[in-house]
Amino acid sequence: MRVWWLSVLLLASAGTHAQGGKVVIYRCTDALGQLTVQNNTPCPKGQQQEKRVLEGVSTSSAPPTFIGSPVAPYAPANAPPPHPPVSSQLPSVKTPAAANKAPPVPAGPQIADADRLPPPVLFECRTYDNGRYLNDDGNPPQRCAQLQTTGLGGATSPGVGVACQMVTDQCQRLPDEALCENWKQRLREAQSALRFGRSDSRDASAAEVARIQRIVTESTCGK
Repeated sequence: MRVWWLSVLLLASAGTHAQGGKVVIYRCTDALGQLTVQNNTPCPKGQQQEKRVLEGVSTSSAPPTFIGSPVAPYAPANAPPPHPPVSSQLPSVKTPAAANKAPPVPAGPQIADADRLPPPVLFECRTYDNGRYLNDDGNPPQRCAQLQTTGLGGATSPGVGVACQMVTDQCQRLPDEALCENWKQRLREAQSALRFGRSDSRDASAAEVARIQRIVTESTCGK
């Protein structure tokens, strides 16, 4: 836990050197111990929540670079002709034409716009406490929503006991015209989970970022 908060503090201190906005990170843990990291969205009711505010996160891009044309040096009208270079006075050695050619560089896969396919379907799901998330599957598995328990003396502390209720999230397919925008939003959420998540889930988070990145890049969303 201490390592997770230290990484967030380091990112916040690095971001304060550039002008930017404010990002609120919520680290949510449900009753089964599953971790979710969310941007600017509080955890669903019943989950353990850790909140961190990052100030001054840079959102500006690097300034463009301008390349000018080379300026020819000034030469006086009556200047004597320059001396020929030493190399021009030496006998030339002919080499095969193939030796002067650089080896070809293999080009990466290029996808023509006409060959791009629409992105896969995406669903907007809502939890029992009106939380919202995006999912590939319109029928997510049931999950255990933690319930508040009361001891014999009326205490409601976490040490009294643990109880939960199985609930099913309600999902609705997004329209085709909203797919690209929501796939890009899901990519940003996956990148945030990779950056601020626990170290033991880093490999799975990196694989999810790579998968969603391919969908955005290779579909019509990448035009």
